Amino acid sequence: MKTHVKALVVGGGAVGAGIAYHLAKYGWKDVMLLERDELTSGSTWHAAGLLPLFNMGYATTHLHDYSVEFYKSLEAETGLNAGFSVVGNLRMAQTKDRMDEYMLYGSTAETVGIEYHRLTPAQIKERWPLIRTDDLEGAIYHPTDGYINPADVTMAMAKGARQRGVTIERKWQVDGYEWTGSEWKVTCTKMVEKGGNLVPSDEQIIITAEHVVTATGNHAQRTAKLLGIKIPAIPVEHQFIVTDVDPALQKWRADGNPEHPVIRDADAQSYVREERGGWILGVYEKNAPARFEYGVPDSFRADLFPLDLERIEDQYMAMIHRMPSCEQSGLKDDFNGPICYTPDGNPLVGPAPGLRNMWLAEGFSFGITAAGGVGNYLAQMMVEGEAEIDMASLDPKRYGSWMTTEYAARKNEECYDHVYILHHPDEERPACSALRTSPAYDRQKAAGAQFGRVNGWDRPNYFGPLDADENFDHDSRSFRRGAWWEYAVAEAKAIRNGVGLVDATAFTKHVVKGPGATQFLDWFTCNKLPKIGRINLTYALTDHGTTRTEYTIVRNGEDSYYLVSAGAWTAYDADYLRKAAEDKAGEFGYIEIQDVTTQWGVFAIAGPKSRDVLKKIIKDADPETALSNKRFPWLSARQIELGMCPVNAIRVAYTGELGWELHHPIEMQNYLYDLIMEAGAEHDLKLVGARAQNWLRQEKSYRAFGTELGRDATPQEADLPRFIDQSKDFHGKDAMIETGVRFKCVTLLIDGPADADPWGREALYDGDTKVGRLTSGGYSVAFEKSIGMGYVTPDMATVGQKLKVNILGDRYDCEIVEDSPYDPTNATIRVDG
Repeated sequence: MKTHVKALVVGGGAVGAGIAYHLAKYGWKDVMLLERDELTSGSTWHAAGLLPLFNMGYATTHLHDYSVEFYKSLEAETGLNAGFSVVGNLRMAQTKDRMDEYMLYGSTAETVGIEYHRLTPAQIKERWPLIRTDDLEGAIYHPTDGYINPADVTMAMAKGARQRGVTIERKWQVDGYEWTGSEWKVTCTKMVEKGGNLVPSDEQIIITAEHVVTATGNHAQRTAKLLGIKIPAIPVEHQFIVTDVDPALQKWRADGNPEHPVIRDADAQSYVREERGGWILGVYEKNAPARFEYGVPDSFRADLFPLDLERIEDQYMAMIHRMPSCEQSGLKDDFNGPICYTPDGNPLVGPAPGLRNMWLAEGFSFGITAAGGVGNYLAQMMVEGEAEIDMASLDPKRYGSWMTTEYAARKNEECYDHVYILHHPDEERPACSALRTSPAYDRQKAAGAQFGRVNGWDRPNYFGPLDADENFDHDSRSFRRGAWWEYAVAEAKAIRNGVGLVDATAFTKHVVKGPGATQFLDWFTCNKLPKIGRINLTYALTDHGTTRTEYTIVRNGEDSYYLVSAGAWTAYDADYLRKAAEDKAGEFGYIEIQDVTTQWGVFAIAGPKSRDVLKKIIKDADPETALSNKRFPWLSARQIELGMCPVNAIRVAYTGELGWELHHPIEMQNYLYDLIMEAGAEHDLKLVGARAQNWLRQEKSYRAFGTELGRDATPQEADLPRFIDQSKDFHGKDAMIETGVRFKCVTLLIDGPADADPWGREALYDGDTKVGRLTSGGYSVAFEKSIGMGYVTPDMATVGQKLKVNILGDRYDCEIVEDSPYDPTNATIRVDG
């Protein structure tokens, strides 16, 4: 048995096999896969094997699409039939809202190139007469996917991996990881059968590996403990049943008709597919419990839990309603096994937090669907340094150290019962809310705040009416303009015409200082560093020259900096920043990095009257001039006092109006909040949430990380030349230049439907040719129409270019406009007073 490898993959399910195969495919021949039991003995063996292309996430859609195409090629390569039945996938809708969901997804699918068709109830009935359709609105149909045998596809990938030189060893359990500074020492124990259980023997070896990938499925909590990190992947019970023969189905097939597609009745929280003359019913019901929160018992192998039929009675009756012919079919078999989930339902794929050359591939609720794609894109990250698509939305570091086992378990249960809940883009799931709150949370809640969650923080999305009648539903969601829309409009107008206050406490904040800080940050970011007392917007790049992080940098001293970045990415940013500084410490000298996110609260005050509000409370020898352009110019930072609160004030506004970010000691937040609200009363100061702020930044063409900015586009492609200092050397510069401009970021004004705005997931067309996609969308109060930002081919990226955008199944006119269509000269931001 080998004791040194280039890469060690831990876990022999579909995901692990897919990773091992693709590492070899991308050129790493010295790869080993370890499995503690037999291949497929985890959740793979009892998975239903469905391959749904439907997904609202851009990266996950790419993963699924790659898998479906890859699995079709395995037999030709390996000689093993992966058991892929390309029967298609029919998602039915009982409501108009559900059809809106499908049409929004359909536009997302178009951006990836996935085929789909919209079907009427009559068309469904004509093609598949066993399906009851009288209560349906319609359906979306994918002809290219279906279902696969999980064990067969895993074995085919494993054989393909072996053919490419991968070593696969079974009955070896990993019991320890140690990083030596250049490689991992992995302690492995031989597992043996004893009394029907799998137990450790006395035989141990140490394998050294340059890279380790964990794909340990239900054992993710054990993996987390061995690595000393947190992994919010915890299994939830998933039930499906197999019926006996359905005579009507048998006759349908005997008459020469094709197999039914996988039938998803999302409004009934279930799916159905054919199985040997009968049906498989799988459900995503409420109250399915999390299991193995603290680890899988040694006695649990390829085992199942007792079936709980009462829990799925409604879904069983819904199947009979939808497929009446199955009512006489008895129950043939049942499965209730653990399937891993994460709080948001997306897997955890990428570098482990705080560790070198340790890669996670955990938390797969749709592991069979994702296995091929994860193998491909993770192998790209490991071998080539970056994937061809932006994998940030799947990064394990999207959950920070604040995450606990209890949080993960409760959110994972919620995620499971939300699989078939309508996924509105304005969806906010209630479990574990009010966990991370700014001190002013209660005051804002009393003022009508309706909160959303970012990185565990509750932050206001909008402020609803306090005197709403009983018909107003704050929890109502829509793919169109929801109940919140008119309140977000009022908030946006308040900032454009008066003054508004935004709680931005969730912003990520780091202090970087020390003798090596200046040289390091000059190399780490692509823009000029600001002078002392000034600020700059800048970007840290990947090795491939794409955008890894966006920073606002405040220079407090010669070698002292305050970095502000997106609130959703605290651990993600911290990990990259610290690792880069460690790599350069020998070259630049001592660098100290502190995550001060929870030490500083942030209020953003903006609007034409913002200076008037602050003048009333600033403590200065001359309050009238303290905030003037001469004493406090745009893009500068000052230490000021507002009442008794010391404030690090930054003259910048994400909304594109005159304004300041007020960074303050978090323990003084309530005092400062009350002070500002009292001073703002005579100016009709309005509290403003994240949705209005998102609209306003699009009117200024301000790119946002995670939408316009990401690891699949360079700052040049984001059309940000003013933030790139080409005269200096910086990390990723050569790769950025070599990449060139493959596509370009633009802003568009849209003549969309009267009751809906784009969400930032829609395809863009020139005639019938797809030329790009939106990455952000919303409503413009300045232009009184829909607005969006996105990427198009360079030949289309000209002001005045007219295109079409697919919004909820129909194409609408849109036009590319100049950057910053609202106040392109920044006159309102620079206004003096």
